Amino acid sequence: MSGNRRRAFLVSAVVVGSALLMTACQETEDKAKDTGAGGSSSSTAAPDDAATPSGSSSAGSDQAADKGKDSDAGEESGNTDGSGVDTGDGTREKVEQGCGANDITWSTRSESQAGGYVLIIAKAKSGITCYLPAELPTVAFGSDGTEAGPAEQSVGEQIKLSGNVTAYAGVNPKTTNSDGGKELENIIVAIGNDDPDPVTLPVDTITVDEPIVTNWHTSPTEAVPFS
Repeated sequence: MSGNRRRAFLVSAVVVGSALLMTACQETEDKAKDTGAGGSSSSTAAPDDAATPSGSSSAGSDQAADKGKDSDAGEESGNTDGSGVDTGDGTREKVEQGCGANDITWSTRSESQAGGYVLIIAKAKSGITCYLPAELPTVAFGSDGTEAGPAEQSVGEQIKLSGNVTAYAGVNPKTTNSDGGKELENIIVAIGNDDPDPVTLPVDTITVDEPIVTNWHTSPTEAVPFS
């Protein structure tokens, strides 16, 4: 009876030991799985972390490309902003402002030389720099718009008006020897035929018959309209 109980105890111990061993093995396997899963998770996260610098580099490249496009657009805009004209060789030349009649302070003076003439005096208004073209001023008389012809055989040079620089043109209102003509007390002056704002200047009473006008000059003695 005592022997039977001993065997039964041993069998129970073996069974319990086996159960404990199986439990331990199961826990070891579970831990190994957890560790494997954790390692796998860490492994898959690595590419995401590694991708971050690459993504930043890509964003930087995109920003640089955008800045490059903006710079190109600015350069193209600068080539067409009207600040110069294309010379045909890839360079641009600054365009200077031409004078209009409303850019100028005008005055006249009667002179006795050459049988008598009207001296037109032109100065740029304060703060303005402009250029009188190398051509005759447009001078007209009366309601019929009679225009003065050229008193010189060739046109003069372009004149830069600024500060105290003064330009002069001389008008001989009557170049004929007859008694005809019309008497007027003002003349109309423009910077070329396309000037949209001609000015009317008062003069002493003059008789107009086949008038002539000189080019612009920087000296009044050069603006005498000999017929």
